[in-house]
Amino acid sequence: MRSLYAEGTGWLYKLSPRVKLLTLAAFSAGLFLTRDPLILCIAVILAGFILWQAQLGLRETISRLRPVFLTIAIIAAFSFLLIPAMDATVTLLRLSALTLLATAVTASVSISQFMDEITHALRPFEKLGLAKAADVGLAVGLVVRFVPEIVSRYRTLSDAHRARGSRIKLKSILVPLIIMTLKDADAIADAIDARGFRGQTSLRQKGDAHDDP
Repeated sequence: MRSLYAEGTGWLYKLSPRVKLLTLAAFSAGLFLTRDPLILCIAVILAGFILWQAQLGLRETISRLRPVFLTIAIIAAFSFLLIPAMDATVTLLRLSALTLLATAVTASVSISQFMDEITHALRPFEKLGLAKAADVGLAVGLVVRFVPEIVSRYRTLSDAHRARGSRIKLKSILVPLIIMTLKDADAIADAIDARGFRGQTSLRQKGDAHDDP
């Protein structure tokens, strides 16, 4: 599978994954606490600068941003038609800034680091019996890992339709895409179970409890 993570050596990669994820969360919250276009423009510029520090290259950056910005453009178009221009502008700037920074974070935080941070954050909930931290971390990591794979397969199926001269229809692509994704999910689930990744924490805890006098 293709990962969103990209190798790098700049200052962005030297920051702790926890710092980057917390910064992204705080930045996201801050975007929705202001409606000042000037502040939001500065946020877009700042997020763009941080993404540039990921050193992905122009082609790779455009490839990552194109699908998301296409969605943002559609949302913005409807927003300018349905709500006041100022509100639509605020929405556009917020989504753009968030997308740029999120792209920088996903490029500089590996899947394993992301899973470790999710697991660490959920430890208190595990102690309360509300969640299995390791399992949730694994699930979130797999979802993040699957995103570029699904996009890549969608492009492959689209290219195959174009090569045959067939008209691209959503239903003709969606069905095989879902089938391939489900097959991969089954294969990964079998591999996880075979290696005993799930439930390792609880097994260790049970073992420690048996060892206690």
